[in-house]
Amino acid sequence: MLPESRQQILHRLGEDDRLLDVGGWADPLERADCVIDVMPFATRGLYGREGWGPVREADAERFSEATWFQRDICDRTPWPFDDDEFDFVVCSHTLEDVRDPLWVCSEIVRVGRAGYVEAPSRLEEQSWGVAGPFVGWRHHHWLIDVGDDSIRFIFKPHSIHTLPAAFFPPGFVDDLTARERISQLWWEGDFNFSERIFVEERVDLYLTKLVERELRSRGGRSRGGPTGIRRRLAARLVGAR
Repeated sequence: MLPESRQQILHRLGEDDRLLDVGGWADPLERADCVIDVMPFATRGLYGREGWGPVREADAERFSEATWFQRDICDRTPWPFDDDEFDFVVCSHTLEDVRDPLWVCSEIVRVGRAGYVEAPSRLEEQSWGVAGPFVGWRHHHWLIDVGDDSIRFIFKPHSIHTLPAAFFPPGFVDDLTARERISQLWWEGDFNFSERIFVEERVDLYLTKLVERELRSRGGRSRGGPTGIRRRLAARLVGAR
């Protein structure tokens, strides 16, 4: 989680406010009263935390094994919490991993009154070499567009790894700021969420449009990505009439 976002969350909460961390296993927020995750309590904090080191300071955690709910958050069964039970819900770097983020979002707004969502930005997820010789993170299923009060999910297509115009070149991600590498949504009451579904090459246009725009705005050389795709798509649409 972005450090300044973490501090803002901690600052806004009163002592009696209840906080739920959704999918926080790798680095659970110590202020959380409850955590819900598919992984067990005993293995929490695998990635450590900056300033904490590999061994977590368990005495700083507000949650406990009794308030750690181990379950599949996508199993389409309501979570074991009442409506509006939590004053604040945090879901950081989880939605891009799970098979059914729409269900997770529906439960987040059901059990919480307000919250914070953080996910990789498309600038990061469409960059070559983030974690190896491929585009973005290999275990992420979704590209995520975040608006003022909405989240839209696009299933990450295999073509993203083979279409040069659909990803930012090697080294691009290294010049991104920490804020540019994430998308965030602060919400009160609820927020809108949906999946955007594309037909055939329209997804390639969606991918290349961002790359083209960002490279031009940053003074990079355009690779002319969308043009050829638009021509092929137009020809296929005409031929289908």
